[in-house]
This record gives sequence, C-alpha cells and structure tokens, in this order.
Amino acid sequence: MKQQILVVDDERPVLDSFRRMLHSQRDAWEASFTNDPIEALERLRDCAYDAAILDVKMPGMSGLEVLSRIQRMERAKDTPVVMLTGMPDRNLKRQALELGAADLLSKPVDTAELFARLKNVLRLKRCQDELKAYSRSLELSVEQRTMELFYSRLDIIWRLGKVAEHRDEETGNHVVRVGFSSRLVAEALGMNHGLQESIFLAAPLHDIGKIGIPDRVLFKQGPLSPRESATMKQHCRIGERILKEEPLARTAFFHWRAVNSLFAADESHSPLLDIAAEIALTHHERWDGKGYPQGLAGEKIPLVSRVVAVCDVYDALVFPRPYRGAYSERRAMEMIREESNRHFDPAVHEAFVRALPEIRSVRERFPDAMTAVVEPEEAWDEPHLVCR
Repeated sequence: MKQQILVVDDERPVLDSFRRMLHSQRDAWEASFTNDPIEALERLRDCAYDAAILDVKMPGMSGLEVLSRIQRMERAKDTPVVMLTGMPDRNLKRQALELGAADLLSKPVDTAELFARLKNVLRLKRCQDELKAYSRSLELSVEQRTMELFYSRLDIIWRLGKVAEHRDEETGNHVVRVGFSSRLVAEALGMNHGLQESIFLAAPLHDIGKIGIPDRVLFKQGPLSPRESATMKQHCRIGERILKEEPLARTAFFHWRAVNSLFAADESHSPLLDIAAEIALTHHERWDGKGYPQGLAGEKIPLVSRVVAVCDVYDALVFPRPYRGAYSERRAMEMIREESNRHFDPAVHEAFVRALPEIRSVRERFPDAMTAVVEPEEAWDEPHLVCR
C-alpha cells in the first residue's frame, strides 16, 4: 500500500510546488493537500496518515498550534510531522521539536532534502506501525489464551461442583442454580463485579464435601438418626479440606517443574478456591448461631456464605429431594421469610426478595425432574425436610 502524506500550507503556489515535487514519488506515496489548518485537523482525525508536512506561519491558526493539537489526537498523535518555515528564527526549531515535530525545514524547500527527510520519517513510521501491529497481535494472543484458561477453569469448576450431585439426577442442576442465584443476590446487595463473579464460580462447590458422605445417609428416605445427622454435617469440613488443603499431587508437580522447567514454579493459591472453601465450610451456619459446623452467628459468618445459604435453602425447597417432595414457591418464600433474622441475615433476605424474579427465571431455565408438591403444613422445624 502507498504511504499517505498530508501537505498543509496556506499559500496555493506552495501547494502546487509540492504537488509537482511529490508527483515523482507517486508509485510509493499518495499525497493530499489543503490550505486550511482546520480542515487538516479534521482529515487527521478521520483518516490515517503516515506523515504530514506543515507550514509554521498560517492565518487563523499557526502550524505550531496545529502541531500541538495533533499531539492530543488519539489517532494522529504518532503521525510524524515535518515543519516548514520561511522565518530565520533560531528558537523556532527548538519549539517545533519540543512540540513533537520530526524536523523543521527552511523555505524554499530543497527537493532532495525534503525527500531524504520524508523517507526517514516514513521508514520510522512503517517500523512503528509494524511494531504496533506485532504488539497488538501479542495482546490478542494473550487475550485469547487468557479466555481459554478462564473457560477451562470455569468448566473444571462446574464439573467439580457436579461431583457432589452426580449420584442423584433429580438434583443435577442444583449447583448451577445456586451459582446463578447467588450472583443475583450479590448484585442486589451491591457487591462489586469481581466479588459477584467469584461467588458465581465458587457457590456451585458448596456441597462438594458430600462426595465423602455414605449413600445410606445421603439418600436416606425420611429423618436421619442423631448419628446419621452428625455424619451428614461432616460434608462441610470435608468440602473445606478438598478445596483448601494442599494436594500431594500439586506439591509433586511443582517439585518436578522446578527441576525440569525453564520457568519458576508458581505455588500461589487460588483466591477463588479460598472463597469456595469458605463457603463449603460455613454455608450451613445460621444468623442466630444455631447452625453448624462452628456455631458462628451474625456477621461472623462470611457474607458470601450468608448469600449462598438462602439460595441453597430456596432451591432445596422448591425442588424435590430423596427425603421429601417439592414445596410451592409461595410456601417456600413464607418459610424463608419466617427464618429471616434466625436462619438468614435479614439484609441478605431482602436482597434475595429483590432478586427473586430473576432467580425464578434461572429456576425455569435449569429445571430438574419435578414431582408432586408437598402439603404446606409440613413443618419447617424438621431440618431433614428442608436442606441437608
């Protein structure tokens, strides 16, 4: 492609002279001409030029002022500018260079000197453009790789969340719905976008510890015995250990990598898994301190866990479980409202209510196999009927 040059001079005879000079280079350069500095700025704003030739002394707006404005234009600020002057001012070249000019030539312009200057600045501009294109290519490559890693991580996290549900098809979409619902409640609470994303990704892992609970307890029909209930409650600590403790395989990998790789081993822990471990451990704590496994109360319970708690219970109520049928949404919301300030943080409950229309859409988008709705008189104070 021909390189584009813009020539700006208020004297038409000078422009005609440049037309004749630059005509000999028409195979390599394509020149545009204007005697209006305002029009020149508009062209530089709208079109990509590889160089500009700019007269210093022009009516209305001096070349130095035009140059100053060019330096503030995002599209044109890297365009090399060769200034022209017929004034024998010693300070003029210094001013022009300080403002970003590539050079300053005296009128009348010597054709050979002009061509030499233009070839230099155009060569430099081409190198700059190639470097920018290469840098942008690297940026796009990094962005693509980052997105690939993000989606790989996302896929792994969702699949890990499904581990806790894989033995029970009736609750297969529970982790998906809890993730979506928790993000919506976090948004209603005004959490920042980063924390919303973290809770969206971490919430599906809240019950990962159930992989360590025996089937005879996990799928028991009806109430659990005290011993079985204690076993079930262990899923919180099991989940935390899965997500937080250093895996032996990870340690072995970094040891191997430090010995065999040119790159240093990065042993930093994932903040996302830290949040997921926190949720796994504390999502069954209650606002009144009567939850498990630590008996935390009020704001001592992590906010992310308070959010997941109400979303987890809601989803457990409106979908069937092996130990009971599904509640109607009306009855489920009544039960949750009754537990505000006891089981649930009142502020989180209010945010949940605000987000309910969108949460309902999530429920409709990711349904499970439904069974008959249970009678509303079934009591809330029987934990085995609600959420294990």
